[in-house]
Amino acid sequence: MIAMQYNFSLPADYDMAIIDRRIRDKGPLLDNLPGLKFKAYLTARRGDAVTASRENLYAPFYVWQEEEGLSDFICGPGFVAVSESFGRPQVSTWIVWRADTSSDIRSARFATREVVAIEPHVPLAELRQQESDAASVAISLGNALASIVAFEPTHWTLVRFRLLAEPPAEASRPGVQAYNVGHLSLPSAS
Repeated sequence: MIAMQYNFSLPADYDMAIIDRRIRDKGPLLDNLPGLKFKAYLTARRGDAVTASRENLYAPFYVWQEEEGLSDFICGPGFVAVSESFGRPQVSTWIVWRADTSSDIRSARFATREVVAIEPHVPLAELRQQESDAASVAISLGNALASIVAFEPTHWTLVRFRLLAEPPAEASRPGVQAYNVGHLSLPSAS
């Protein structure tokens, strides 16, 4: 599995209703997309107490079953439309260590994403096990509706991504970006 996210920082006076409308109109187009585990259509608004964001953001987060799905999407008409509207974004990708979802995933209204540097010389197998265990526990305790941990070995970072039903308590913690979920595209069986 592979996780991916691109991010558009929008001007402080940008009418975020435009993004909300885009999500409402285009979000369902990716429901049941082959190879997609899920796509969370994420926004954050400057000054919003829930997301504690310093800027307006549109930042979809995807988890693909295989890299072919990501490649097909990036080369396809949906990504062309996004690029034509906002410019071609830099796309971050991570190799998934663990991707758990609960049966209530459709109840997700919020998300958090934390990108953390992997320290040099840390035993990667141990880190993978610790992070995977933590992701699994978040689901089993009901603290998250989806819990993803993944890494990328170019800059040696890992990402912790959670989908939540309730506003996140850690939204103001340094390094954590909180979002509102406008739509969640899932396979029909989820």
